[in-house]
Amino acid sequence: MAETRSSSDGANKEFGGVVKHEQIHGREVNVENVALADAQARSKQNPWSARSMQLYSFCLVATLNSCINGYDGMVLGNINSMQPFLDYFGLPKGGGSQTGIFFSIYNIGGIVATPFVGPMVDMWGRRWGMVIGAALIVLGSLVQGASQGRAQFIVARFILGFGVNISASAGPAYVVEIAPPSWRGAVTGVYNTFWFMGAIPASWVTYGTGLHLPNSDNCWRIPLYLQCVFSGFVLIFSLLLPESPRWLFANDRHDEALAVLAKYHGEGDPNDPIVQLQIREFQEGISQDASDKKWWDYRELFNSRGNLWRILMVFLMAFIGQWSGNAVISYFMPFALEGAGVKDADTQRLLSALMTVVQFIFALVGASIVDRFGRRTLMFYGECMFTIYFAIITGLSSQTDPVTKNFPNKNMSNAVITFIYLFGVTYSITITPMQALYPVECLKYETRAKGMALNGLFIGVAGFYNLFVTSIAQVNIGWKYYYWFIAENALAAFLIFFIFVETKGRTLEQLDEVFNAPNPNKASRSKQHAEIEKGVGAVAA
Repeated sequence: MAETRSSSDGANKEFGGVVKHEQIHGREVNVENVALADAQARSKQNPWSARSMQLYSFCLVATLNSCINGYDGMVLGNINSMQPFLDYFGLPKGGGSQTGIFFSIYNIGGIVATPFVGPMVDMWGRRWGMVIGAALIVLGSLVQGASQGRAQFIVARFILGFGVNISASAGPAYVVEIAPPSWRGAVTGVYNTFWFMGAIPASWVTYGTGLHLPNSDNCWRIPLYLQCVFSGFVLIFSLLLPESPRWLFANDRHDEALAVLAKYHGEGDPNDPIVQLQIREFQEGISQDASDKKWWDYRELFNSRGNLWRILMVFLMAFIGQWSGNAVISYFMPFALEGAGVKDADTQRLLSALMTVVQFIFALVGASIVDRFGRRTLMFYGECMFTIYFAIITGLSSQTDPVTKNFPNKNMSNAVITFIYLFGVTYSITITPMQALYPVECLKYETRAKGMALNGLFIGVAGFYNLFVTSIAQVNIGWKYYYWFIAENALAAFLIFFIFVETKGRTLEQLDEVFNAPNPNKASRSKQHAEIEKGVGAVAA
């Protein structure tokens, strides 16, 4: 055998990075799963073919569900700094308990939806889940924009939250189940980056209406009406998508499942190695009579040690993703900037708008490298950086005047804004792609819809805390609230290092072996040695 040169190091081994060796014939490599690496090497799958372009367009439609969430997150934060909006509904400037309840009812809607989401998406399919969720969001957006009083606005927010939980469960499930194993991380990682594709237009629309209609109710009504645009696209185009091949197989429509896989994963060849590998794993791993056929049965989420570990990953990812400090950046960035010395509302909205563009660019960077560096690695280093950022922000903010909230000098104010932006960039790279990708990968098919509904519940609870508590904390304790983020991010880094499972490099069905191991964290970092040659497959092991 030819001499090899290893590019491995201790950090890569610890975090599950792929260790590559170059040689004259083929490629000697340590991989998470030899069967998948072998099938990938022999497959005719082409990421730039016409079939692949069609597949990307299907995933794009499902990914628009994430835009809906991003639009809401940014538009609410920005209209909350518009005086006509505050005056119309009698809300205090700067937040408080009234504002917290007003906005957080959205999360209550998502929580109430939880028992209905899983059964709906399991029984009627991922496509119809997206259609129903989008229809509710369109309704909620129109009612919200036309609101004549608090009660109507609160009802609209509830409907929106209910619909978003359905969409946020069906959308990622569809993408992860129809994406080829080779590109699953990048394609599904892009899902949550499209939060910014909703946030960017929301930022610029509210900036424009606030600038040109500063004294009119239309400054906030127009952005709220426009919230139905993305959901309208999902409502129309979801009906044109092929159904998830895993859902088809689980519902005894095997020929249709094979046809979808052959067309979009095998360039039309049902005997392509990637297609056949997945069909074999469907046969072994997807039960025809499991809990996904029983709308009332949630026991499979908790009936084994492996399933408990899976739902623990979903639970921790939901809370870590919501409690890392992003609530300060999105919903309450105008007040964070005011605390940093930026008092002008138009300037605050402009900085928020610029932030969303920067974050989107770096979120795409994160999605593009998630299969190279792994989920666990990126999240761990991200949480370590967040801890440092908030320690610095807290230290600088402690120097503000307790009455005026002003910094003693401009340099200190600029430093805080810089670290707010650094947080946004790092969060976009390390956490944003994971928020949909990681939980949906950790769940097996039979529990994916119900598990993602629970993910929506967990996010709803964490988000309710963010909106309700953060609103009050910003007013009452100001910068001292940032101590919470220092502690939370340090704890998150610890949990990711010792508990989180690495999901890259395996098909969804191959993750069963990892989660059923005595120590899933350790098992997920194990490697298998093989020599892989393109067009031939595994030629030595």
